[in-house]
Amino acid sequence: MYLLYSIVTLVVFVAASPYFLYQALRHHKYVGSIGQRLGYLPVSFNLDGDESIWVHAVSVGEVLSARPLIADLRARYPKLRVFLSTTTLTGQQLARHSVPDVDAVFYFPFDWTLTARRTLNVVKPRLFVMIETEIWPNLLRECRRRRIRTVMVNGRISYRSYPRYRMIRPFITRVLADIDRFCVQGEETARRLIDLGADPARVTVTGSLKFDSLESSPTPGRGRERVLRFFRMPPNRPVIIAGSTLRGEEEPVVRAFNRVRTAGTNAMLIVAARHPERFDEVERLCRQEGLATVRRSELPIDSEPRADAVVLDTIGELAQLYQVATVVFIGGSLVPAGGHNILEPALYGKPIVFGPYMQNFGEIAETFLANGAAVQVGSEGELEEAMVSLMGDPVRRARVGAAARALVESNRGAKDRTLAVIRDLLPPSDREAVVRPFRVIH
Repeated sequence: MYLLYSIVTLVVFVAASPYFLYQALRHHKYVGSIGQRLGYLPVSFNLDGDESIWVHAVSVGEVLSARPLIADLRARYPKLRVFLSTTTLTGQQLARHSVPDVDAVFYFPFDWTLTARRTLNVVKPRLFVMIETEIWPNLLRECRRRRIRTVMVNGRISYRSYPRYRMIRPFITRVLADIDRFCVQGEETARRLIDLGADPARVTVTGSLKFDSLESSPTPGRGRERVLRFFRMPPNRPVIIAGSTLRGEEEPVVRAFNRVRTAGTNAMLIVAARHPERFDEVERLCRQEGLATVRRSELPIDSEPRADAVVLDTIGELAQLYQVATVVFIGGSLVPAGGHNILEPALYGKPIVFGPYMQNFGEIAETFLANGAAVQVGSEGELEEAMVSLMGDPVRRARVGAAARALVESNRGAKDRTLAVIRDLLPPSDREAVVRPFRVIH
């Protein structure tokens, strides 16, 4: 089965190579990372061959979830180096600039036996930590062979991946046996993992790290002012933020925004497309819909944006920018993509609107809806009505936003529960490193 898996992944890679080449030439993706993806890390990466903890986070969302966990791993295991890998370019950029507690950042290797071995030979992990659902059969099998402990944290099995895993259940059962512990977000994921063959004794519901990855006490101050230096709107100017949108969502959002503007408000729309290669497309769309549009990178500092719409073409600013929102729409939910993270705007007490497709965050979304902490719409028409209603009703906005903030604060603690599992898996050494002074010998 492992040989067949490796052959299939190799065939898929060869078939997809023209796409990768196009992305490299058109959007500069994958340029400079192919060596690391093939397992060739520079010798200077771990020159002394020190043992480490290897944390893998696919993209931006996983990096943000991993950040507080990494800080605690560094404190609890001072003798081990900490390395962080990502799969996507945006994840790599965020990791390099916003995760100070790691010794190095690199690209995750292709899941072939030789590339896995090359990477493990340099990284030398005692513990491999995969954020969310990163099930890589060859790497996990090689970890088992080398007695490297493995743990899935913040784990989830989405509604889309679950049926696919069930189709190859005998193989997945063997792969899951190579993972020592599973720290999962909710009961539904735990049930799915056990159904796929995971040992129930190895599965622990710890909750979502995304709650703990948020700032503990966001208040007006330096963070808010840093964002507002490029968004110097009058305090009473309404702002709609559409975060992590996908193709097919910007048009309904812009039409809903235009409905809001017909009420006579001087509102502003901020659109943050999920994929950077779509920034140009989103800008053209906004202009075609009659909006005076500017990119975030073109905004003058300490000046009010002279535009109806701003395309957020920077990486890592969206979470902070939610502070200035009046209403937030969560992308990936109006088209069948499974939705995106709703916790960042919830932390700031913002009323949240999302579409019918929130399966990737199903348990969290259901909790928010049950507590009146979000608004779900089923169509473009309902989106327009919800936006108009919320923008015209400050009391309702305050009620929904306050419920969202309360849910965030009451659901923290996943990080400590996850660290307890890791401590059982890899007990910290009781002996501290001793630094001995040089002796001068005459």
